[in-house]
Amino acid sequence: MTDPATPSAQPFSAVRLGIPGGAEVTHRDVAANGARFHIAELGDGPLVLLLHGFPQFWWTWRHQLTALADAGFRAVAMDLRGVGGSDRTPRGYDPANLALDVTGVIRSLGEPDAALVGHDLGGYLAWTAAAMRPKLVRRLAVSSMPHPRRWRSAMIADVRQSSAMSHIWGFQRPWVPERQLTADDGALVAQLIQDWSGPRPPEEQALENYRRAMCIPSTAHCSIEPYRWMVRSLARPDGIQFNRRMKRPVRVPTLHLHGSLDPVAGVRNAAGSGEYVEAPYRWRLFDGLGHFPHEEDPAAFSSELINWLKDPEPDR
Repeated sequence: MTDPATPSAQPFSAVRLGIPGGAEVTHRDVAANGARFHIAELGDGPLVLLLHGFPQFWWTWRHQLTALADAGFRAVAMDLRGVGGSDRTPRGYDPANLALDVTGVIRSLGEPDAALVGHDLGGYLAWTAAAMRPKLVRRLAVSSMPHPRRWRSAMIADVRQSSAMSHIWGFQRPWVPERQLTADDGALVAQLIQDWSGPRPPEEQALENYRRAMCIPSTAHCSIEPYRWMVRSLARPDGIQFNRRMKRPVRVPTLHLHGSLDPVAGVRNAAGSGEYVEAPYRWRLFDGLGHFPHEEDPAAFSSELINWLKDPEPDR
């Protein structure tokens, strides 16, 4: 594991990348919740904090960073704990603590609140942060991830959904998943992204960047630790307590984005998440897109997100 006190130990070159279009993002580190987090920042205005999913890092939001900055927002994409340029700590990968990472970054950026945008695991954490720290979340946008209570019930009771997330069950084995993710220079990372995408997967350069980032020492282990907690805690007191805490409704305007061909998070389970929102809730299904709508059709995704962020009265 990387010692948080020695940031120079991080191989920054694999994650401190530029983005298409020539816009120059600012890369820096911020301290939050007892760790150090790498962020990529572009633009000025109200804060929009972008949270990546598995098996990616901040660069997955490259298109949205530019679009949001052009639309008058301060767009910040962070690397989650254990991934990209952020600290790889030996513990702290339960969703409650990871959500505190997110809200801690908001405070470290000097902002009173943020619009949270999360994909996949980042969406799970965005749901969690909005329920646990509502004063710090101005709006919530989630892509390709049902509400945590829907996710839990689907993994337990829905055979089709549980089968679709078979990779998460596979993560419960010790050491084997880490070796598989880093074998052949991260070939499995590219394969997963291609398998989970619709007809328009991310370009080859993107796949190469994700492969390199996963091969940074300790990243594979840290990136699957949240999923180990999510499964192993299903019958444990800490997991049951977390599930009870997530009964608390989300009380900020929420945009839920999903690809109609998503093979990982089923449309049926994701679409039922609105029952946990006591605020304007908008569901948007992208036809012909898979698990990565923000990369498969970035223009449509960014347009939907920005129009909603700028809508002063988003309705149901």
